Amino acid sequence: MYRVDGDPHPTGEPASLRRRLGHWLRVDAAHLLWPSRCLACDAPGLDGLDLCAACVAALPWNRRACPRCALPLPAPDVCGGCLREEVVLARRGRVPVLDGVHASFVYAAPLDRLLPRFKFHGDLPAGALLSQLLAETAATRPRPDALVPLPLHRARLRRRGYDQALELARPLARALDLPLCGDLLQRVRATAPQSELSAGARRRNVQGAFAVRTDRPVPAHVVLVDDVMTTGATLRAAATALKRAGVQRVEAWVCARVP
Repeated sequence: MYRVDGDPHPTGEPASLRRRLGHWLRVDAAHLLWPSRCLACDAPGLDGLDLCAACVAALPWNRRACPRCALPLPAPDVCGGCLREEVVLARRGRVPVLDGVHASFVYAAPLDRLLPRFKFHGDLPAGALLSQLLAETAATRPRPDALVPLPLHRARLRRRGYDQALELARPLARALDLPLCGDLLQRVRATAPQSELSAGARRRNVQGAFAVRTDRPVPAHVVLVDDVMTTGATLRAAATALKRAGVQRVEAWVCARVP
Protein backbone atom coordinates (compact mmCIF):
# COMPACT_ATOMS: atom_id res chain seq x y z
CA MET A 1 0.00 0.00 0.00
CA TYR A 2 1.06 3.58 -0.52
CA ARG A 3 -0.20 6.89 0.74
CA VAL A 4 -1.49 9.83 -1.28
CA ASP A 5 -1.26 13.19 0.42
CA GLY A 6 -3.26 16.22 -0.64
CA ASP A 7 -0.78 17.87 -3.05
CA PRO A 8 -2.93 19.04 -5.96
CA HIS A 9 0.02 20.04 -8.15
CA PRO A 10 2.13 16.95 -8.97
CA THR A 11 5.20 17.83 -11.02
CA GLY A 12 5.88 14.40 -12.43
CA GLU A 13 9.53 14.47 -11.23
CA PRO A 14 10.61 11.24 -9.56
CA ALA A 15 11.65 12.88 -6.25
CA SER A 16 8.50 14.94 -5.86
CA LEU A 17 6.45 11.96 -6.99
CA ARG A 18 7.81 9.90 -4.11
CA ARG A 19 7.12 12.73 -1.67
CA ARG A 20 3.55 13.04 -2.98
CA LEU A 21 2.74 9.34 -2.88
CA GLY A 22 4.89 8.50 0.14
CA HIS A 23 7.37 5.67 0.41
CA TRP A 24 6.25 2.16 -0.38
CA LEU A 25 5.72 0.33 2.87
CA ARG A 26 6.73 -3.08 1.67
CA VAL A 27 7.79 -5.03 -1.38
CA ASP A 28 6.47 -8.56 -1.41
CA ALA A 29 8.31 -11.57 -2.78
CA ALA A 30 6.17 -11.71 -5.89
CA HIS A 31 7.29 -8.24 -6.96
CA LEU A 32 10.91 -9.18 -6.34
CA LEU A 33 10.58 -12.23 -8.58
CA TRP A 34 8.25 -10.65 -11.15
CA PRO A 35 8.67 -6.87 -11.19
CA SER A 36 5.44 -5.02 -11.83
CA ARG A 37 4.61 -3.57 -15.24
CA CYS A 38 2.60 -0.46 -15.88
CA LEU A 39 -0.88 -1.50 -17.01
CA ALA A 40 -1.28 1.75 -18.94
CA CYS A 41 1.94 1.80 -21.00
CA ASP A 42 3.82 -1.45 -20.15
CA ALA A 43 6.83 0.41 -18.71
CA PRO A 44 8.36 -0.92 -15.46
CA GLY A 45 5.92 -0.31 -12.62
CA LEU A 46 6.51 1.12 -9.18
CA ASP A 47 6.82 -1.25 -6.24
CA GLY A 48 3.37 -2.13 -4.99
CA LEU A 49 1.59 -0.41 -7.88
CA ASP A 50 1.04 -1.56 -11.46
CA LEU A 51 1.72 1.91 -12.87
CA CYS A 52 4.97 3.61 -13.82
CA ALA A 53 6.09 6.93 -12.34
CA ALA A 54 5.11 8.86 -15.48
CA CYS A 55 1.58 7.44 -15.55
CA VAL A 56 1.13 8.06 -11.83
CA ALA A 57 2.17 11.67 -12.38
CA ALA A 58 -0.35 11.91 -15.23
CA LEU A 59 -3.29 10.53 -13.22
CA PRO A 60 -6.19 13.02 -13.49
CA TRP A 61 -7.07 13.28 -9.79
CA ASN A 62 -10.48 14.82 -9.18
CA ARG A 63 -9.41 16.90 -6.19
CA ARG A 64 -11.81 19.84 -6.65
CA ALA A 65 -15.36 18.75 -7.38
CA CYS A 66 -19.02 19.18 -6.55
CA PRO A 67 -19.76 17.15 -3.40
CA ARG A 68 -23.20 16.27 -4.78
CA CYS A 69 -22.21 14.83 -8.17
CA ALA A 70 -18.36 14.90 -8.29
CA LEU A 71 -18.34 17.21 -11.32
CA PRO A 72 -14.81 18.68 -11.65
CA LEU A 73 -14.80 22.38 -10.72
CA PRO A 74 -12.22 25.18 -10.34
CA ALA A 75 -12.90 25.10 -6.58
CA PRO A 76 -14.86 22.70 -4.35
CA ASP A 77 -18.48 23.87 -4.32
CA VAL A 78 -21.96 22.68 -5.26
CA CYS A 79 -22.28 22.93 -9.04
CA GLY A 80 -25.00 24.87 -10.83
CA GLY A 81 -26.78 21.73 -11.99
CA CYS A 82 -27.09 20.37 -8.45
CA LEU A 83 -28.25 23.75 -7.12
CA ARG A 84 -30.98 23.86 -9.75
CA GLU A 85 -32.00 20.29 -8.93
CA GLU A 86 -32.28 21.16 -5.22
CA VAL A 87 -34.52 24.14 -6.01
CA VAL A 88 -36.83 22.04 -8.21
CA LEU A 89 -37.01 19.25 -5.63
CA ALA A 90 -37.63 21.69 -2.78
CA ARG A 91 -40.69 23.01 -4.61
CA ARG A 92 -42.03 19.45 -4.57
CA GLY A 93 -41.12 18.93 -0.93
CA ARG A 94 -38.31 16.53 -1.78
CA VAL A 95 -34.53 16.32 -1.41
CA PRO A 96 -31.88 14.75 -3.67
CA VAL A 97 -32.00 10.97 -3.40
CA LEU A 98 -28.22 10.65 -3.71
CA ASP A 99 -26.54 12.28 -0.73
CA GLY A 100 -23.10 12.69 -2.25
CA VAL A 101 -20.65 11.36 -4.83
CA HIS A 102 -16.89 10.88 -4.58
CA ALA A 103 -14.93 10.24 -7.79
CA SER A 104 -11.21 9.56 -7.52
CA PHE A 105 -10.44 10.78 -11.04
CA VAL A 106 -11.68 12.73 -14.00
CA TYR A 107 -12.33 10.43 -16.96
CA ALA A 108 -9.18 11.18 -18.95
CA ALA A 109 -5.87 9.49 -19.83
CA PRO A 110 -4.70 7.03 -18.65
CA LEU A 111 -8.04 6.14 -17.00
CA ASP A 112 -9.80 6.27 -20.37
CA ARG A 113 -7.67 3.29 -21.41
CA LEU A 114 -7.80 1.29 -18.19
CA LEU A 115 -11.53 1.56 -17.49
CA PRO A 116 -12.84 0.29 -20.87
CA ARG A 117 -10.39 -2.62 -20.78
CA PHE A 118 -11.61 -3.54 -17.33
CA LYS A 119 -15.31 -3.04 -17.99
CA PHE A 120 -15.68 -4.56 -21.46
CA HIS A 121 -12.63 -6.74 -22.10
CA GLY A 122 -12.11 -8.76 -18.93
CA ASP A 123 -8.92 -6.99 -17.79
CA LEU A 124 -9.32 -7.86 -14.11
CA PRO A 125 -5.78 -6.72 -13.14
CA ALA A 126 -6.78 -3.25 -14.33
CA GLY A 127 -9.81 -3.50 -12.08
CA ALA A 128 -7.64 -4.44 -9.11
CA LEU A 129 -5.44 -1.42 -9.79
CA LEU A 130 -8.47 0.88 -10.04
CA SER A 131 -9.84 -0.47 -6.77
CA GLN A 132 -6.47 0.15 -5.12
CA LEU A 133 -6.48 3.78 -6.30
CA LEU A 134 -10.10 4.24 -5.24
CA ALA A 135 -9.25 2.92 -1.78
CA GLU A 136 -6.49 5.51 -1.40
CA THR A 137 -8.81 8.44 -2.06
CA ALA A 138 -11.76 7.02 -0.11
CA ALA A 139 -9.77 6.05 2.99
CA THR A 140 -10.25 9.40 4.72
CA ARG A 141 -13.95 9.76 3.90
CA PRO A 142 -16.71 9.15 6.47
CA ARG A 143 -17.17 5.43 6.88
CA PRO A 144 -20.48 3.92 5.75
CA ASP A 145 -22.12 0.90 7.31
CA ALA A 146 -21.62 -1.09 4.10
CA LEU A 147 -20.47 -0.98 0.50
CA VAL A 148 -23.03 -1.95 -2.14
CA PRO A 149 -21.78 -2.62 -5.70
CA LEU A 150 -24.06 -1.45 -8.48
CA PRO A 151 -25.30 -4.78 -9.90
CA LEU A 152 -25.62 -5.96 -13.47
CA HIS A 153 -28.78 -7.63 -14.72
CA ARG A 154 -28.32 -11.41 -14.77
CA ALA A 155 -28.58 -11.52 -18.58
CA ARG A 156 -25.71 -9.06 -19.00
CA LEU A 157 -23.75 -10.80 -16.25
CA ARG A 158 -24.01 -14.07 -18.21
CA ARG A 159 -22.71 -12.38 -21.35
CA ARG A 160 -19.87 -10.52 -19.66
CA GLY A 161 -18.93 -13.21 -17.16
CA TYR A 162 -18.18 -10.85 -14.28
CA ASP A 163 -19.66 -7.80 -12.56
CA GLN A 164 -17.18 -4.93 -12.77
CA ALA A 165 -18.68 -3.07 -9.78
CA LEU A 166 -18.38 -6.17 -7.60
CA GLU A 167 -14.77 -6.65 -8.75
CA LEU A 168 -14.06 -3.08 -7.60
CA ALA A 169 -15.98 -3.38 -4.34
CA ARG A 170 -14.47 -6.64 -3.03
CA PRO A 171 -10.85 -5.44 -2.67
CA LEU A 172 -12.09 -1.98 -1.66
CA ALA A 173 -14.04 -3.49 1.24
CA ARG A 174 -10.99 -5.49 2.32
CA ALA A 175 -8.66 -2.51 2.09
CA LEU A 176 -10.95 -0.25 4.13
CA ASP A 177 -12.24 -3.01 6.46
CA LEU A 178 -15.86 -2.32 5.53
CA PRO A 179 -18.77 -4.76 5.22
CA LEU A 180 -19.69 -5.69 1.66
CA CYS A 181 -23.37 -6.28 0.82
CA GLY A 182 -22.88 -7.83 -2.58
CA ASP A 183 -26.44 -9.05 -3.10
CA LEU A 184 -28.52 -6.50 -1.18
CA LEU A 185 -29.35 -4.55 -4.34
CA GLN A 186 -30.58 -6.36 -7.45
CA ARG A 187 -31.15 -5.19 -11.00
CA VAL A 188 -34.58 -6.60 -11.74
CA ARG A 189 -35.10 -5.18 -15.21
CA ALA A 190 -32.81 -5.49 -18.22
CA THR A 191 -32.02 -2.08 -19.70
CA ALA A 192 -30.33 -0.77 -22.81
CA PRO A 193 -26.68 0.28 -22.43
CA GLN A 194 -26.63 3.79 -20.96
CA SER A 195 -23.72 4.84 -23.21
CA GLU A 196 -26.03 4.73 -26.22
CA LEU A 197 -28.65 7.10 -24.77
CA SER A 198 -29.18 10.81 -24.17
CA ALA A 199 -29.42 12.19 -20.63
CA GLY A 200 -33.23 12.14 -20.61
CA ALA A 201 -33.36 8.68 -22.12
CA ARG A 202 -30.88 7.45 -19.51
CA ARG A 203 -33.22 8.50 -16.70
CA ARG A 204 -36.19 6.76 -18.30
CA ASN A 205 -34.12 3.70 -19.12
CA VAL A 206 -33.26 2.91 -15.48
CA GLN A 207 -36.53 3.85 -13.78
CA GLY A 208 -37.61 0.90 -11.68
CA ALA A 209 -34.57 -1.12 -12.72
CA PHE A 210 -33.44 -1.88 -9.13
CA ALA A 211 -34.95 -3.57 -6.11
CA VAL A 212 -33.69 -4.33 -2.60
CA ARG A 213 -33.93 -7.81 -1.12
CA THR A 214 -36.63 -7.93 1.52
CA ASP A 215 -35.06 -10.81 3.45
CA ARG A 216 -32.02 -8.79 4.54
CA PRO A 217 -31.68 -5.98 7.09
CA VAL A 218 -30.80 -2.71 5.40
CA PRO A 219 -27.88 -0.64 6.73
CA ALA A 220 -28.55 2.98 7.66
CA HIS A 221 -25.69 4.39 5.57
CA VAL A 222 -24.45 2.72 2.39
CA VAL A 223 -22.03 3.63 -0.36
CA LEU A 224 -22.74 2.51 -3.91
CA VAL A 225 -19.60 1.43 -5.80
CA ASP A 226 -19.28 1.74 -9.58
CA ASP A 227 -16.66 2.38 -12.23
CA VAL A 228 -17.75 5.57 -14.03
CA MET A 229 -20.36 8.27 -13.49
CA THR A 230 -21.65 10.24 -16.49
CA THR A 231 -25.10 11.71 -15.79
CA GLY A 232 -25.65 9.78 -12.56
CA ALA A 233 -29.01 8.40 -13.71
CA THR A 234 -28.15 4.79 -12.83
CA LEU A 235 -26.77 5.70 -9.41
CA ARG A 236 -29.86 7.79 -8.63
CA ALA A 237 -32.16 4.95 -9.65
CA ALA A 238 -30.26 2.58 -7.35
CA ALA A 239 -30.30 5.14 -4.52
CA THR A 240 -34.07 5.54 -4.95
CA ALA A 241 -34.59 1.80 -4.43
CA LEU A 242 -32.34 1.82 -1.36
CA LYS A 243 -34.07 4.82 0.20
CA ARG A 244 -37.50 3.25 -0.37
CA ALA A 245 -36.25 0.13 1.43
CA GLY A 246 -35.29 2.18 4.49
CA VAL A 247 -31.67 3.21 3.93
CA GLN A 248 -31.23 6.66 5.43
CA ARG A 249 -28.11 7.87 3.60
CA VAL A 250 -26.82 6.78 0.19
CA GLU A 251 -23.56 7.99 -1.31
CA ALA A 252 -21.54 6.77 -4.29
CA TRP A 253 -17.85 6.14 -4.76
CA VAL A 254 -16.72 5.80 -8.38
CA CYS A 255 -13.35 5.55 -10.07
CA ALA A 256 -13.94 8.35 -12.57
CA ARG A 257 -16.36 11.17 -13.37
CA VAL A 258 -17.02 12.14 -16.97
CA PRO A 259 -16.78 15.97 -17.09
